[in-house]
Amino acid sequence: MKKTLATLLLIAPLSLGLTGCIIVADTDGSDYIADHEDREYENRKKIARLELDMGYLEVQDYLGVADFNEVYEKNGENVQVLYYRTNRKHADSMTTKDECTPLVFKGKKLVSWGESAYQQL
Repeated sequence: MKKTLATLLLIAPLSLGLTGCIIVADTDGSDYIADHEDREYENRKKIARLELDMGYLEVQDYLGVADFNEVYEKNGENVQVLYYRTNRKHADSMTTKDECTPLVFKGKKLVSWGESAYQQL
């Protein structure tokens, strides 16, 4: 009994000292950059597989939520442009349109994508 009590009195303080919480903080932002790079790569891969006349909902289901979304009327026709981030230009962790590839829809059908196609509208 004394031996068990002595062992317990020795182990209890040691085990209490071993319990705790360890927090590791990543302060260099490398995970955030890697996440954006992965997302950009995946978006580029998916955009490369797009086909003309794909439906708006089909494209949105395939690529996910766009970073930017514009809708306007031109020559009596509704034009919708979805922007997906594909290349980082600014190291500010914010997504801007110049870091995105525009996808242009007319009548809910994909008609073109890329900066030059968007500029021709």
